[in-house]
Amino acid sequence: MKENESSRGGLTLAHAWYAVAILTLANVSGSVDRQILSLLVTPIKRDLHVTDTQLSLLMGLSFVVFYSVLGLPIGRWVDRGRRPLIVALGAAVWSVLTAASGLARTFSQLFAARVGVGIGEATLGPAAVSIIADAFPRRRLGTAMSVYMLGTFFGSGVGYALGAWIVGAIDAPGFVTLPIVGDVRPWQTIFFIVGLPGVLVALLALTMREPARPQVHGTTNVSVPLYEVIAYVRANARTVIGLSLGFACSASVNYGIGAWLATFFVRTHGWTIQHAGTVQGILTMIFGVVGTLGGGRLTDYWAAKGSTDAPIRVGIAGAVGMLVFAGLYPIVPSATVAAALLIPVNIFAALPWGAANAAIAEAMPSRMRGQGSALYQLVVNLLSGVLGPTAVALLTDKVFGDETSLRWSLMVCTVVGMSLTIALLSWVRPAFRKTVAARDA
Repeated sequence: MKENESSRGGLTLAHAWYAVAILTLANVSGSVDRQILSLLVTPIKRDLHVTDTQLSLLMGLSFVVFYSVLGLPIGRWVDRGRRPLIVALGAAVWSVLTAASGLARTFSQLFAARVGVGIGEATLGPAAVSIIADAFPRRRLGTAMSVYMLGTFFGSGVGYALGAWIVGAIDAPGFVTLPIVGDVRPWQTIFFIVGLPGVLVALLALTMREPARPQVHGTTNVSVPLYEVIAYVRANARTVIGLSLGFACSASVNYGIGAWLATFFVRTHGWTIQHAGTVQGILTMIFGVVGTLGGGRLTDYWAAKGSTDAPIRVGIAGAVGMLVFAGLYPIVPSATVAAALLIPVNIFAALPWGAANAAIAEAMPSRMRGQGSALYQLVVNLLSGVLGPTAVALLTDKVFGDETSLRWSLMVCTVVGMSLTIALLSWVRPAFRKTVAARDA
C-alpha cells in the first residue's frame, strides 16, 4: 500500500512539522544544557579541585548512565503513554536540574545534579523518534529526523559560544550574590541562564498533537509485552546490535571532540577559552546544521532510488569523512589550518544522525519503537558518553602523561573510533535490508 505523502498518524502535514519544530527546540535546549560544561573546564578545576579524568566523568558518566539506563522504562512508557506529556515532564526536569547545577559546592554535588539532567533528557529521544516515525511517511522520514537532530548541533553550538562569551565576561575567583539563591561563583550563573528557559519548552511540548499509533490486527496495540520486544531483538540481533555499536563508535568520537576541542586549542595553540569556544560554537551551529540536513536529504534521496539501507550508507559516508578530517586537524601545526579543517569535521560529524534515528525507526515495528529506540540509545549513549570524553582524558593523563599531548589523544581516539564505525556499519547492511523487508512484509 502506498503511504499517504501528505500526512500520517491522523495528523496534517502542518501538525506533523509543528511537532518536529517543538521537538527540535527541546533538543536545542537539552543540548545547550548538556554541552555547557565543556567550556567550564578551567574554572571547575580551579574552584572544585578536580582532575581531567574527574571532569570527563562530569561531562560523560554522570549524565549518560541514568540517561541511557532509564531510557528503557521510559521507552515502555512512550509506547503506552501520551508522548507530548512525557516530553514536557522531561524538559521540566532537565531544565530545573541544570539550574540546580549552579548551586553545587563540591564535585559530588555537581555530579548529582548532572545525573538529574540525564534523567530528564532520557525522555526526549524515545518520544521524539516514536512521534516523528508515526507522523511522517517513509519517503520524508530522513529529512524529518534530520531536522529534529539539527537541534543537537545547533544547541551544542549555542552552548559552546554562549558559554565562551559568559566565561570570558564574568569568570573570576570569589562569589557573587543572587536573589533567593545566595552566594555562587560567577561561572555557576551560566547554569541558571541556560537552564531555566527550558521550562518554556516544557509548556510548548504540551501543545503538540499526539499522532495515532498504527493498528495491529484491527486494534491499536499500545502495550507491547517486554518479552515480545526481547524476542524481536533476538530475531534481528545482527541489525540491532550492529546499528547500536556502529553508531556508538561514531558518537564516541563526537563526544570526545565536543568535550575537549576548546581545551585543545587552549593547550596546543595558546587560544583563550573565549576565542576557542566562540569558534567551536559558530562552526557547530553553521556546519553541524548543514551536515545534519544534508544527511537527511541524502538518506531520502537514496531511499527514493530504492536503497533500503540508505541510512547505513549515510553513516558510513560520515565515518569516512571523519576518519580523514577529524584524524588530521589535531596534528597540523597551524591553528588556522586546524580551525579550517573543523568545517568538514562538523559536516561529517553531523551527517549520520538523522539517518541513524531513521534506521532504528525503520528496523523496529511501530508498536515497539519507543522501547526499541531506548535500547538503541542505551548502547549508543552509554558507550559514547562514557568512552568519548573519558578515553581522551585517560590517554592524556595515563598514557602520554602530559596535558599538551591532548592533540595526540584526540587523533588516536578518532582513528580507532571511526575505523570501528565503518567496519560495523558495513557488517550490518545486509541484515538491515533483511529486517526492513521482513517488517514491510
